[in-house]
Amino acid sequence: MADELEPREDPPTEQAQPSLWHRLRHHRRDRLAAALIGVLTLLLGFAFAVQVRSNDTDTTYTGAREEDLVSILDQVNAREDRLREQISEQRAALEQLTDTDSQAAAALAEAQQRATDLGILNGSLAAQGPGLRMTVSDPTDQVTPAILLNAVQELRGAGAETMQVDDVRIGVSSAITGSAGSLRIDGQDVDAPYVFVVIGDPQVLATAMDIPGGVSASVRQKGGDVTIVQSDQVVVDALRPLDQPQYAQPTD
Repeated sequence: MADELEPREDPPTEQAQPSLWHRLRHHRRDRLAAALIGVLTLLLGFAFAVQVRSNDTDTTYTGAREEDLVSILDQVNAREDRLREQISEQRAALEQLTDTDSQAAAALAEAQQRATDLGILNGSLAAQGPGLRMTVSDPTDQVTPAILLNAVQELRGAGAETMQVDDVRIGVSSAITGSAGSLRIDGQDVDAPYVFVVIGDPQVLATAMDIPGGVSASVRQKGGDVTIVQSDQVVVDALRPLDQPQYAQPTD
């Protein structure tokens, strides 16, 4: 009998092993996926934390008792009152400082104005304003110190605020000395024609010089003449040196 034929089994074939490149690619893809999952997890955690915090903030007073809410409201009102009081105090302090500054500025302005007025009156400051220019001629050298002194006094009596004769500023203690043809004012020589520059009411000053028997008449009796030019603006710029007091001191 013919030998029975047994089924023939093919030898097992070896399964193909993945290459090194495939293994590296698969490993790299796994790491990338893990990183993405980690990032997503962090983002979700952060979003959840923000949402929880927002919910906590929104519900801070939701479950509070009525007496707690009243207490919180009282605290807020008290804080508002304190802030309003502080604002009021700051405004009052600012107003006080403003008033103090205004008073100080007004006092300073008044002191400066007073110093200016005194400077003009005592001859230590130049001045300008309406007035006149009077020229006293003396061709025969007959005008005496008394005539010039009378002119100064008459001008002061007519309201002259300040004046100068030639280049000499006239002050309260000015002295006119010398003799006819050789006059001196406060120790300085003055020569004819004698030029008076005076600040005051021009018309009143001119009238005072022309009264009968006054300055103009006295000069003409001596052979001289008086010429007056009124002006809306004259300048008295001769300065008078101030003497330092030797004994007098200001009081407190």
